[in-house]
Amino acid sequence: MIETPYLLFLGDAPDMLAAKVAQGIRDWRPENAVGQYRMAGCKADMKLTDMTLAEAKAAGAKTLVIGVANRGGIISAAWKEVLIAALEEGFDLASGLHNLLRYEPDLREAAERTGQALHDVRVPSVKYPIADGVKRRGKRCLPVGTDCSVGKMYTAMAMDRDMKARGLKSSFRATGQTGILITGEGVPLDAVVADFMAGSIEWLTPDNDDDHWDMIEGQGSLFHVSYSGVTMALVHGGQPDALILCHEPTRDHMRGLPGYKLPSLETLRDMALQLARVGNPACEVVGISVNTQHLDDAAAKACLQEIEDRMGLPTVDPYRHGADRLVDALLAME
Repeated sequence: MIETPYLLFLGDAPDMLAAKVAQGIRDWRPENAVGQYRMAGCKADMKLTDMTLAEAKAAGAKTLVIGVANRGGIISAAWKEVLIAALEEGFDLASGLHNLLRYEPDLREAAERTGQALHDVRVPSVKYPIADGVKRRGKRCLPVGTDCSVGKMYTAMAMDRDMKARGLKSSFRATGQTGILITGEGVPLDAVVADFMAGSIEWLTPDNDDDHWDMIEGQGSLFHVSYSGVTMALVHGGQPDALILCHEPTRDHMRGLPGYKLPSLETLRDMALQLARVGNPACEVVGISVNTQHLDDAAAKACLQEIEDRMGLPTVDPYRHGADRLVDALLAME
């Protein structure tokens, strides 16, 4: 059990996207976020109180959570100085990075010496099956993106929130470090052995009531050469009944890949639907979620309207406007 509340460690994050773990916790579990710790050069800011380790401890923080999702999941030497000091200050550490805390000898030694815990979220705790593709009862919705970090998790969580507010049956199914740190459970999909990835999603989204919806946290992108594998596992293992297309309209290239342009929403729709219908021939694309954080209100409104007119699907920014229209689109399928 990871003790709350948290001090969110932003390290030397180069931008807000790199700190999406911290942002997810701040947005969805604000009661668990006491403050933030930023190193020199950090370009991310959660608009929480900047605290020293001693100040956060005095404020009641129990665990220092690494709120940064950097490429490759590396724990740098500069970070280690802060992490060791945090252990000595009486904090547990929690991380969703691929570079596990427990495999760092100096961190392990400091934890043993201080009696503090190291929590590695990105470690599968279940022996997952190989996918069998057998159709399961219940309904499933999966957001798929034109790129990484475009709002797939936020879309699924917003839809789950708005469905529950209506008294409908819904479960958010976490598949990555941020979702797991927010909800306390899920599948760390990109740490699962490849042959079992689709099976882990079948396990995560079991038989359910016919009117129950699983809101599956999306990962990666079918068009991202680094991370398309996890997306394919979600598309096949999740057997979604509904897809939500997710997009960030201001990017001029794929996240971390300057030589690759984002696909159009039409291209994403056609590719994702073809692949999803392998496991569920009845799958439909029902709506579009657009991350308009870099647009002002007028530009965001114009962008959403243009996409809706062009694609013929309800198009919203769940952060600005909520996800009710996307929920309406799901209910219209039933």
